[in-house]
Amino acid sequence: MSMKIYYVYILKCSDDSYYTGITNNLTRRLTEHNSGLDTSSYTYSRRPLKLAFYAEFNDPTNAIMLEKRIKGWSRKKKEALINEDYNELVRLSNLKNNSKKQQMVSLR
Repeated sequence: MSMKIYYVYILKCSDDSYYTGITNNLTRRLTEHNSGLDTSSYTYSRRPLKLAFYAEFNDPTNAIMLEKRIKGWSRKKKEALINEDYNELVRLSNLKNNSKKQQMVSLR
């Protein structure tokens, strides 16, 4: 019995925006996005699309967690991930965390 693989992916759209999704068949999903079958989808009017990043998971829960996390990230954090600039990713995360701490202190 083979394990199912799940993919979290980021597409770079023709309008320079990013789309993050999850699938169990990356090739099929990219074809679906680029075919434009779903006229109401975010990517429909932003084709052609390029795969900018993907990560593989055996556990769908972990894949879903990463997808949700990435969707909440800034453009700069997504680009740091895409560019495999993990130092910048950590730096940007620390900036956001420090900003949240400062906001909490000022609320007291």
